[in-house]
Amino acid sequence: MIVNLLRIRFKDGVTVAEQEEVLAVMRRTASLDSVAFGAVGKDFGNPADGFTHSYLAAIPDLDALERYMHDPVHLSGDDLILDKLEKMSAVRFTDDSDQELGQAVYEIAARKMRKYPDWARRIDELFGDNV
Repeated sequence: MIVNLLRIRFKDGVTVAEQEEVLAVMRRTASLDSVAFGAVGKDFGNPADGFTHSYLAAIPDLDALERYMHDPVHLSGDDLILDKLEKMSAVRFTDDSDQELGQAVYEIAARKMRKYPDWARRIDELFGDNV
């Protein structure tokens, strides 16, 4: 299983209604067929970290990850989501013992970044040094 956990903070001025719309879009993405299980909700982490919500998607394997990364629902959702966020942090892990799985995951992400350079720039801005 490949697990992607994102912690987010909304930009100042993003209304509660806009936040709810973003969270609904995230829930839709976390419910894709390529996702084994997902969750979206309030972040209970240290308030000093500045994150208010979290997104989790667990993806069974590399083929599913490839489908997930390029699913039209995921791509269109990012257009709405990314414009509303101030910052984001990620934790990525696996329960698989394959020592090369992490590199394969990052190669899939790198291909997506090359295919969608504007998306890559927006992601880099949100993550800062936390990619």
